[in-house]
Amino acid sequence: MSPAFEAFLARLYTDLECRTRFLEDPGAEAERAGLGADERAALLRVDRVGLQLAARSFESKRAAHARRRRGLLAAARGWLARAGSRST
Repeated sequence: MSPAFEAFLARLYTDLECRTRFLEDPGAEAERAGLGADERAALLRVDRVGLQLAARSFESKRAAHARRRRGLLAAARGWLARAGSRST
């Protein structure tokens, strides 16, 4: 598997526009990405439902991680604000 193929797969899971174009015309999108004939042929056999389910799952996980991170940052800011007010 070439690095270009791996990068294309990652984009399929994370980029809604790329995934939409791929689902409409897999061969054209794979060719647009510069993939070889064997890689394009492999993509024609992809489980489309599984691709969409996995992409949604990854999106949910990224969103949950971002929410957790924002919560931790807010907690740290609060702690720093309280620590700063005690030192004055």
